[in-house]
Amino acid sequence: MEQAAVATPDDARPGYFFEDLAIGMSAEFSRVINDEEMRLFADLTGDDNPLHFDDDFAERSRFGGRIVHGMCTAALISTVIGTRMPGPGCIYLTQTLRFTAPVRPGDEVVARAVVDRLIPERRRVEFETTCSVGERTVLAGRALAQVPSRDGPA
Repeated sequence: MEQAAVATPDDARPGYFFEDLAIGMSAEFSRVINDEEMRLFADLTGDDNPLHFDDDFAERSRFGGRIVHGMCTAALISTVIGTRMPGPGCIYLTQTLRFTAPVRPGDEVVARAVVDRLIPERRRVEFETTCSVGERTVLAGRALAQVPSRDGPA
């Protein structure tokens, strides 16, 4: 995992400027998603689908048990892009998501973003994004962000 760059001393903004980024750079964020986080996510979004909270209901589903909200898992990608790389000041423009396996309560999810393309004229960066539990990919997609330059805002 790449370490976040620290900007010049007169600029306390952590993270990367567009000029600091290179294809192949990556960053990660991991979190165990437990019942408390699931309840907080449901309270925030209103998504109280019984697949997430009702053992009997979820056991009869194709998943055979309770699962974490897909968008709760996906939100961890936002954490990577907004706080790790590129970090504060970037503008998240698009994200595609493909859910490939369920996340269970108590799983540790590792969200990862890899710089895949740099678009200098617009100061945009395309990322390959994934979330995994152990060796299993549970979410795959792509993101696009606009990144501040050392010369000024994106």
